[in-house]
Amino acid sequence: MSSSVSSVRLPLRAAPPLYGRRELRADGARAPSPALVAVKPLSCRAPASYRSALLLHRRRRYALPPVAATATSKPVLKDPKKYQEWDSLTAKFAGAANVPFLLLQLPQIILNARNLLAGNKTALFAVPWLGMLTGLLGNLSLLSYFAKKKETGAVIVQTLGVISTYVVIAQLAMAESMPLPQFVATSAVVAAGLLLNFLNYFGWLPGTLWLLWEDFITIGGLAVLPQVMWSTFVPFIPNSLLPGVISGSLAATAVVMARMGKLSKGGINFVGSLSGWTATLLFMWMPVAQMWTNYLNPSNIKGLSAFTMLLAMIGNGLMIPRAVHWFCLGIFPTGLGFDSISRESFLATTFGLLLWLGFTLWRDTIAHGNSSPVTSLKELLFGK
Repeated sequence: MSSSVSSVRLPLRAAPPLYGRRELRADGARAPSPALVAVKPLSCRAPASYRSALLLHRRRRYALPPVAATATSKPVLKDPKKYQEWDSLTAKFAGAANVPFLLLQLPQIILNARNLLAGNKTALFAVPWLGMLTGLLGNLSLLSYFAKKKETGAVIVQTLGVISTYVVIAQLAMAESMPLPQFVATSAVVAAGLLLNFLNYFGWLPGTLWLLWEDFITIGGLAVLPQVMWSTFVPFIPNSLLPGVISGSLAATAVVMARMGKLSKGGINFVGSLSGWTATLLFMWMPVAQMWTNYLNPSNIKGLSAFTMLLAMIGNGLMIPRAVHWFCLGIFPTGLGFDSISRESFLATTFGLLLWLGFTLWRDTIAHGNSSPVTSLKELLFGK
């Protein structure tokens, strides 16, 4: 046989006679084919028997079990029906959370109005304006996200969240709890944000202007978050604008480099996800600022509406099965103290929250087919 002929690895099954064979001469060399045979184009698929034989050959060659050739990386559920039922139930819980979130600030607004009319401005100092500012910016970031996705229900919820939180901030400014320059700047951002999101939702905003707003939200959120975190603990730490300046400069640099194409694909995706992470962290810092204020001024805690905190706990509690990373928000209202609500109400609220967490963990364990709630908790915290 000629050594110049390259060998080809064939399937396990021999080729059919259709393609013809060359006869061997007496000296062992191949005789030329009597005629050319038409061959199917390479783009055509081979017969099923050829494909199955080739697949079997590849499995044997790489020593893979038959399931490995078709299985995905998703875990195999022991009871898919229970998993689907739990998934549907958590979605309904998340949808029901919109009801307490819509009414979230209403009790606080009513209480603040009563204190302002009574001339009791000191009571409004129980509500930290820094915490309300983080919640407002979080709502504004989520509003921009959902307006871009054209999700009407979420847009309505976030818009009402922005407006109601701004009303509380305006009341704090009237009580001189929030400095006037910060209130003016916040008012300008809220007005511009509502207008731009409204125009973008109806398709009346140029794409370039919307991109500028998205960049502003990303840079502004990353600049405000560390600054608010730092300012929360003043005067126990020096009053400084350095955290906001540093983080804002880094955010601006990252955004500009991403727009200019100076970053890798992974870097661009990371910059694009910063606004979502910033909104989550802003929401998470809101109760921290409130708890710190309660700790420093326990006498003013009566200026804080227990119903607002209860609505926050209910809303976040309903979100726990769907978004467990909001767990810290769910437990926050249990720290109100006995000066704001009665001991019985406090204990009943805490007990109800613990029961809800236990129920959630138990159902999640059944849905995922784990052996115990401890296993589900480990998967939740550390992954599989």
